[in-house]
Amino acid sequence: MQQLVFATNNQHKLEEVAAKIKDKFKLLSLEDIGCTDDIEETGTSFRENASIKSHYVYQKYNLNCFGDDSGLEIDALNGEPGVYSARYAGEHGNRDANIEKVLHNLTGKTNRKARFRTVISLMWNGQEYFFDGTVEGNIRTNPSGNDPFGYNPIFEPEGYNVTFAEISLDEKNRISHRAKAMDQLISFLSMVDNDKF
Repeated sequence: MQQLVFATNNQHKLEEVAAKIKDKFKLLSLEDIGCTDDIEETGTSFRENASIKSHYVYQKYNLNCFGDDSGLEIDALNGEPGVYSARYAGEHGNRDANIEKVLHNLTGKTNRKARFRTVISLMWNGQEYFFDGTVEGNIRTNPSGNDPFGYNPIFEPEGYNVTFAEISLDEKNRISHRAKAMDQLISFLSMVDNDKF
C-alpha cells in the first residue's frame, strides 16, 4: 500500500484524516517516521505554513507528504484570528482563552459570520500542490458541546442548529473545511497514481 506522511503529531487531526482516507493509503505521522523536530510555523498565511511543513519533511526524509494549516476567519474581526488561531490569546493551544478572546472581541457586533479554512500543501514526487477547503457558519454567543478542539464549541456551520462540537465525527468529516480539502487531495492522488489507489 502506498505510504503518505501527514506532517503532524496532532492526534485529533490524525484521527479525523485517517477516518476520511480509510484504506486508500497508509497514513504516517511525524512520530511514525522518527521526526521529533518542532517545525516552526513562521508563515503569515495558511498556505505558507502548510508549505513549510510539507517541504521540511520532504527535504529531510525524501518522503511524499502533506502539511496543513487551518484556522477561523471572522468577518467582523477583519479575518481574525486567522493564521494566529491557535495562539490568538497569546499561549499556543489555550482553547478556552482563545474562545474567550473571540467572544469578547465580538461583543456588541451583530455580524457573526465566520468560516473555518484549511490549506493543504502536498509534496508529491518533488512537486508541490495545494488544496483549499472552507466551511461557512456563524459564531455563537456561548460555547456549546464537549469537543476539546479549537473553536468548535462556538462555531455553528451553515444549515445546522448545533456547533461543530456537537456533531458526530462522521458528519464533521462530511462537511468540514479539512474534509473538503482532503477530498481534493484524495481525488488528486487517485488520478496521479491510479494503479495503486
